[in-house]
Amino acid sequence: MSAKAISEQTGKEFLYKHVCTSAAVQNRFRYASVTAETDWDRLAQDHPWLLTERLVVKPDQLIKRRGKLGLVGINLDLEGVREWLSGHLMRETTVGKAKGVLKNFLIEPFVPHTQEEEFYVCIYATREGDHVLFHHEGGVEVGDVDAKAQRLMVAVDEKLSEDQVTEQLLTQVPDDKKEVLASFIVGLFNLYEDLYFTYLEINPLVVTQDGVYVLDMAAKIDATADYICKAKWGDVEFPPPFGREAYPEEAYIADLDAKSGASLKLTLLNPRGRIWTMVAGGGASVVYSDTICDLGGVDELANYGEYSGAPSEQQTYDYAKTILSLMTREKHSQGKVLIIGGSIANFTNVAATFKGIVRAIKDYQGPLKEHEVTIFVRRGGPNYQEGLRVMGEVGKTTGIPIHVFGTETHMTAIVGMALGHRPIPNQPPMDAHTANFLLNASNSAMTPATTRTASFSEPRTSNDVTPAKKSKAGLPAEAQASSGCSGAKATTLFRKQTKAMVWGMQTRAVQGMLDFDYVCSRDGPSVAAMVYPFTGDHKQKFYWGHKEILLPVYKNMADAMKKHPEVDVLISFASLRSAFDSTVEAMQYPQIHTIAIIAEGIPEAQTRKMIKMADEKGVTIIGPATVGGIKPGCFKIGNTGGMLDNILASKLYRPGSVAYVSRSGGMSNELNNIISRTTDGVYEGVAIGGDRYPGSTFMDHVLRYQDTPGIQMIVVLGEIGGTEEYKICQGIREGRITKPVVCWCIGTCATMFTSEVQFGHAGACANQASETAVAKNQALRDAGAYVPKSFDELGDVIKTVYDELVANGTIIPAQEVPPPTVPMDYSWARELGLIRKPASFMTSICDERGQELIYAGMPITEVFKEEMGLGGVLGLLWFQRRLPRYACQFIEMCLMVTADHGPAVSGAHNTIVCARAGKDLISSLTSGLLTIGDRFGGALDAAAKQFSKAFDSGMLPMEFVNKMKKDGKLIMGIGHRVKSINNPDMRVQILKDFVKQHFPSTQLLDYALDVEKITTSKKPNLILNVDGFIGVAFVDLLRTCGGFTRDEADEFVEIGALNGIFVLGRSMGFIGHYLDQKRLKQGLYRHPWDDISYVLPEHMSM
Repeated sequence: MSAKAISEQTGKEFLYKHVCTSAAVQNRFRYASVTAETDWDRLAQDHPWLLTERLVVKPDQLIKRRGKLGLVGINLDLEGVREWLSGHLMRETTVGKAKGVLKNFLIEPFVPHTQEEEFYVCIYATREGDHVLFHHEGGVEVGDVDAKAQRLMVAVDEKLSEDQVTEQLLTQVPDDKKEVLASFIVGLFNLYEDLYFTYLEINPLVVTQDGVYVLDMAAKIDATADYICKAKWGDVEFPPPFGREAYPEEAYIADLDAKSGASLKLTLLNPRGRIWTMVAGGGASVVYSDTICDLGGVDELANYGEYSGAPSEQQTYDYAKTILSLMTREKHSQGKVLIIGGSIANFTNVAATFKGIVRAIKDYQGPLKEHEVTIFVRRGGPNYQEGLRVMGEVGKTTGIPIHVFGTETHMTAIVGMALGHRPIPNQPPMDAHTANFLLNASNSAMTPATTRTASFSEPRTSNDVTPAKKSKAGLPAEAQASSGCSGAKATTLFRKQTKAMVWGMQTRAVQGMLDFDYVCSRDGPSVAAMVYPFTGDHKQKFYWGHKEILLPVYKNMADAMKKHPEVDVLISFASLRSAFDSTVEAMQYPQIHTIAIIAEGIPEAQTRKMIKMADEKGVTIIGPATVGGIKPGCFKIGNTGGMLDNILASKLYRPGSVAYVSRSGGMSNELNNIISRTTDGVYEGVAIGGDRYPGSTFMDHVLRYQDTPGIQMIVVLGEIGGTEEYKICQGIREGRITKPVVCWCIGTCATMFTSEVQFGHAGACANQASETAVAKNQALRDAGAYVPKSFDELGDVIKTVYDELVANGTIIPAQEVPPPTVPMDYSWARELGLIRKPASFMTSICDERGQELIYAGMPITEVFKEEMGLGGVLGLLWFQRRLPRYACQFIEMCLMVTADHGPAVSGAHNTIVCARAGKDLISSLTSGLLTIGDRFGGALDAAAKQFSKAFDSGMLPMEFVNKMKKDGKLIMGIGHRVKSINNPDMRVQILKDFVKQHFPSTQLLDYALDVEKITTSKKPNLILNVDGFIGVAFVDLLRTCGGFTRDEADEFVEIGALNGIFVLGRSMGFIGHYLDQKRLKQGLYRHPWDDISYVLPEHMSM
């Protein structure tokens, strides 16, 4: 959602901080907030003016007309305020249809003034610009300001001047107040623009001889501008509408939504309700709520919400478990129902999202059965068959009644089943599997003949349908060049030869476009090039049917446009932060006629600037916040229409006779499905986007469709919010639209709710009665459009109108032509379980694919929660075991004692020399590590093997020493250049004390110490050194800690695990030496001559 209401306190704080005006704004920051937990002594201490001034107190909970409702305490002292609050604070009250508890109050200084000093001012945004309303009589009795107020519209990108305000708004204001008011209103307008307000109302605004007082204020800001205004806004808290509580679960989902590229929304309407929803898609979620309310479920509807934009399995799991947790807190006498619905997805992997829901159902299977929950599922889209299968299986395994349906079932049919209004079919017919569409079913590998380029149905050549008059907005592209009118937009946006440029590295979307092109029998790909600013120019590989092709990728748009003059469509996958700049840049190139902006969450002020520029340049914008559009047989935008199985199922590879326009991307795909089942198919379809100000409007596209000969009927899926649908009514009445129009506006449930609900789309909110879906549906019906009674009947009405057109000969259905087959991508075939391939790698220690990193089966959060430390992590990654605490400590001690042994040893020496040669950290560390072997540091494994073999074979220590001497072999782990029996190595002593105290058994260590007694009796420096000690102690650890079998313990020694301890520990020291040399700025090392003995052959030295 974009426009969000803020509290009065927040709005005034913004105003007092940032307003710039010569008018003296009084009582800046003089307000105090009061709740049930307020400490009054502390409050008076923080705001001493409360003790000395007369006061006003009022609730700050988005309540309109507080004065008329008797919810304002005026001209009170502090004690009077407390007494007034005793009758209002935490008391339930009814405002309109909403019933809620008064919790938050605002105390401000009372401003004595006369009625003549009260004024009204309001600024609000529309598509064309910002309207400033002013009335010289403000206050409680202001009345209908829309009818009374002076009005001034400031067009997009224009500024407001004091002269304009004075001349157009202040005509009835006393002269002595005009200058102050003009300055304040201009300052207020600049504040409104700078802080991305969408609505700002002050009533009354009081002007006295002392200055300006802002008494009551209501405001909304564009929440999507947070990344622009964060420094000025700070952390803004958006209160819920009055009558609805703010639940922590809503805040949790809002936080998930903010951290995700997907969309996750949740609003609790009635936590005790029995009907719960978990719907995919902003438009679909509204349709399901409508249907529930239409069937009498409004009082039992527990929540509104939606998930969309391809959330991950983990994100869907978090979303689902939140809803399941909420619905299993209180029992209902009739049990409960959960509707897991959705339209046909364009790009969301249904199986992946359903796996997250299935995990949540398994986790909550006990409470779900206890609360007698029945689940109804309907979904379509990529891999939906697997998703439905998984959902059906969990019903069987858990015993929870789960009824599963696919695209063969009308989207909202499950609502009637859930509420008992229609029977539940035992075995619904299933549509063909994805694989059946994509793999050639016949033995012939031939590609069918090229599909027809005309409409699938042949239009009648007679003049049965009166041709509509051409409007300026409906000029064909060919006429533009000769007309000389730069602002005219094309009637035909896409042709069979259309070439597009894609902004963003969206390889999956591009491949989908190319596959669509191929099944439409286009001569070549519709994508000419890609633009991606974050890499250099290069080529990207794609498939064209069976063969691989390369598409150029450019760093700069200018280069791409110059090299591809044939491109006239830009598909922008730029992020919400960069979409504005990239779109403005694209419109500088006259070759671009159409731009599709996919990003959701672009600030409305930026969108309006783009619209204005597009209108001036004759560019059609589809979006923002859209999936795009599709013209069967010609062109599709990005992910529109979903994957090939849906393209083929909905017959989108060839044109039909029906064109549609929708706000919702997901619902546009549902329309593809409905139209393909009830008519000869889609001629063109566009999803204009869910924002308040889409780049192109319903009427823009309806007029294009009216002027396109191949289109015989038009379908419009409107929505609550805005007034665009009324232009269609006007067009029908005036005869500008003569083709049959089937129209339905979703969001009819909004009028049944007691408090305002912001639906999934930013524009889906009615600000006045005429913007409600109910009012718009009635107006369309009155104008002569075909309007069903509900969305459930939309398909039936479309079929009725189509059948009439066929019956009167306007449409003559043509014979179906099969499309070419397209090979399935390997990754998708594997996803569907159609193929298998041995993996190139196997791993059993770590998995980074999910929401959380996993070490040997343990989530990283658990690793930290249990304070496993470095030794515990090493145990998981090296040994795939949770080692005992003492074992983890021993590993960490080994790393500490082996970390370094001075600069003289070979590894450190090499590292130092390399560092002083100017090499980087990795090179220097590697040069040191390469010296590790049997002679330096690599004796751990060898010592462990030698001592283990001798001990296990039953040799006495003396026999072992004598054998090694006889064989001429050194005993690994015995001997030290510096330390001796008289000068013991304290590292060994520290480890020995710990091992003796904590290890269950030290048989091999005791054996090695007996060997040490023999060797030191011969020479005092033949001690058990730190390598040898760690080697034998580790064998004791592996054999006796209880986590390994004897064979497993021996295998770890054999494969070199123990040397890893020395390598890991000593790496710390080597890095230390590298950093030390860099810090000391040591130059290139050259070994001195006097430390080298030059021994050359005698004949060479003569």
